[in-house]
Amino acid sequence: MINSNIITMVRKELIDAARDKRSVMAGLYYAIGTPLLMCAMFMLLIGQMTSPEDLNIKIENGNNAPDLVKYLSSKGITDGDNHNTNDQGEQLDIKDIRLVISDDYAAQMAKGMSAEVTLISDNSNEKLQNSIRRLERNLQTYSAEMGSLRLIARGIDPRVVQPLKVNVEDEATPDSKGGVILGVATMTMIYAVFISGMNLAIDTSAGERERNSLALLLSHPVSTRNIVLAKVIAVTVFAMIGLLLTLIISKISYAFVPWHELGFTVSISTEFILLMLLVGLPIALMAASLQLFVSFMAKSFKEAQSYLTLVLIVPMMLSMAASYNIAPDTLQWLPVSGQQQALIAFIKGREIPMLQLLLSSLTTLIIAIGLTLGMEKSLKSEKIVFGL
Repeated sequence: MINSNIITMVRKELIDAARDKRSVMAGLYYAIGTPLLMCAMFMLLIGQMTSPEDLNIKIENGNNAPDLVKYLSSKGITDGDNHNTNDQGEQLDIKDIRLVISDDYAAQMAKGMSAEVTLISDNSNEKLQNSIRRLERNLQTYSAEMGSLRLIARGIDPRVVQPLKVNVEDEATPDSKGGVILGVATMTMIYAVFISGMNLAIDTSAGERERNSLALLLSHPVSTRNIVLAKVIAVTVFAMIGLLLTLIISKISYAFVPWHELGFTVSISTEFILLMLLVGLPIALMAASLQLFVSFMAKSFKEAQSYLTLVLIVPMMLSMAASYNIAPDTLQWLPVSGQQQALIAFIKGREIPMLQLLLSSLTTLIIAIGLTLGMEKSLKSEKIVFGL
């Protein structure tokens, strides 16, 4: 039961935090900026996936294979050099990829033999990977079409060289397909509880000690436990405000992303927001107690910032490892990753793994309680209070 002393101290911490523009802006930057950046990134990716830009490469001996050059051109892959310009008069971006057509290409094709083309590029260049794969796919498609025409010309059904007819039935719904995308966004939402309260956690622990107000606070007739609880609650409130703001901005901004061009929908429903806030509360408590505990262990404000930057990598790694299946399944039962898996299941329209969610949430709360008790004990040490 929260007594009046804790409520008074929480109010005091929140008022102090509101006066500290640095703490407020740190939370706002992430809560507002991240959803907008995510939307911009998604819109850019969708634009590239739905309307790929022309791929300009160097085609040597193109006159030997006019049909192939014409086919590639119809797929947006054109021959060009550094002197070519587009319709706006701008110089074309010529990829460092060469397609060399052999001198006997036409003769070999006329004989119904294999005609040789050579793709020359630097496969270690990551910027060329997509372009190389795109060119290879189109060459393979053209080769398959030519092969089918040759078989038809010889009175052979092209299907005889296809002993297997593979049918793929995708059972994914538009919502579940959108869930793959929103899974990435969910990770950034969970991370909001760690970022939004971080500055307040440092300021109300290491900061207060540097200002010599921590010892003064402990000299008051208030129990150490109440002081610790007040700080944890204040940081948690700040973290939850950041999470709520992130969800609201996401709900508004994601509506402007043209998801329909990819054949699915992504919507942040009111039910998802409520579930996110409920699931996020234990994480916010753990994040607050973890940040305060680490900050109290640090000897200065800057040292606390350095430690927390490293500590905050842990929940992100847990979340990513569980999402991308690069770690044992047991990892999905741990704090943060367990809650994230439950949220992803919800937005995909699947049954929420309640046992996994309850166990990970319970573990999260146990860690938070353990850290809070650890802080209470540490604040009875002069070494911690005075940063010795």
